[in-house]
Amino acid sequence: MMQADEIIQLIAEALPDARVEVQDLRGDGDHYAVTVQSAAFQDMSLADQHRMIFTALQGRVGGLLKGMTLTTIIDERAK
Repeated sequence: MMQADEIIQLIAEALPDARVEVQDLRGDGDHYAVTVQSAAFQDMSLADQHRMIFTALQGRVGGLLKGMTLTTIIDERAK
């Protein structure tokens, strides 16, 4: 089980400019919907954006974190 605050902290450490929203989908601390908005995603493929978030979560997806839907958004204010 992982707490939403821990997810936010890990992503914020990797992407300091990120705005992160986390929703516990089942109320069990195991299944989350995560939305991350960051200027760091500029000029990156969707696969690379997601890889960046999975790396930030340090291998916890599939272990402590059983399931996660991920949405990434390029922060257009960075242009």
